[in-house]
Amino acid sequence: ATAAAVSGGFSPWEAGLDLVLSAVVAVAVGLALGWGANKLMDLLGDATLQIGLSLLVPYASYVTAEELHGSGVLAVLTTALFLVEYATDADDVMTRLAGHTFWDIVDTLVTGVAFGLVGLELHNAVRTASGHWSELLGWAAVIVGVVVLVRLLWLLPATWLTKRLHAARDTAEEIPVSWRETVVMWWSGMRGVASVALALAIPLETDAGGDFPGRSEIVFIAFGVIMATLLVQGLSLPWLVGRLGVRADTGREKQLEHDLAVRAAKAAKRRLREIEEAEELPEDLSEQMLRSAFDIGVRISPDLADDERREAHRQRARRLKRVRGIQREMLSAARHEVLAARSEAGADPEVVDRVLRHLDVRSLR
Repeated sequence: ATAAAVSGGFSPWEAGLDLVLSAVVAVAVGLALGWGANKLMDLLGDATLQIGLSLLVPYASYVTAEELHGSGVLAVLTTALFLVEYATDADDVMTRLAGHTFWDIVDTLVTGVAFGLVGLELHNAVRTASGHWSELLGWAAVIVGVVVLVRLLWLLPATWLTKRLHAARDTAEEIPVSWRETVVMWWSGMRGVASVALALAIPLETDAGGDFPGRSEIVFIAFGVIMATLLVQGLSLPWLVGRLGVRADTGREKQLEHDLAVRAAKAAKRRLREIEEAEELPEDLSEQMLRSAFDIGVRISPDLADDERREAHRQRARRLKRVRGIQREMLSAARHEVLAARSEAGADPEVVDRVLRHLDVRSLR
């Protein structure tokens, strides 16, 4: 629709072909750059460089796809899914922790900037939009109704189809989706950054040099839809969940957690046996490591242990908590002393920062 408005012409066949080619090109570009980025991250081996690359790759994926007349958004999504699915280094703890923190910050900043841009655009949209306020608000209300109704219309058959496919597989696991859960999923379709991005992505001018038709009205209506769904649906969703009595299936979650804890503990024990076969460990160290392997599972799921072992684990946990509390106080005193040394005459800031970084890393252990 945007391309037709910009170019001034529309052909259903050409539009359909462009849509298919755009999707194919986007997926191909996303997979190619995702594969290349994954290999490059393995070679880098540094958390800072890997996170920096994870920030650059989406831009490269978007620009490349757009240059090849593909969907930049779909290419970025494909790249992201590939990188998440095929992350190979299970022991790269620092990159995962730092990456999660970094992308949480980026997500917050992007959301804030997007809504800020809508606020700036809204002022211009209100000033240049044709039609009375009441007419624009009426159109916004109609679009809100359509958005909410369309979500319900695709959720109903999607839920039914999911149940049928699951039943055809003849598995014992149940899909916890009743009409109550369907209603909650329907009402939780608030609009946010994606709608903001789509509205702001509309070009200002057509190929002929004129203003894009209805852009101000579209931005105004998009803002109305976003605010209506966020405020009305967002604020009423907790009440609806409580009214319908929808609760998380904690029993199933605990069982899954328990099963994963068992697998984790068994994997740790297998590795311990491999180490014992490769080298002779002192008996006391072997017993300590065996308890540590068991504790790995118990920390995840306390129900893994019987009453006696659970109590012993609690005692060790309390003792460890006390030890770590003392260590935190000691490390805090050390950090304060190092920071105080920064302001002393003759202090080398690089040396101070290096020592402080060692203390910070020690605090994370």
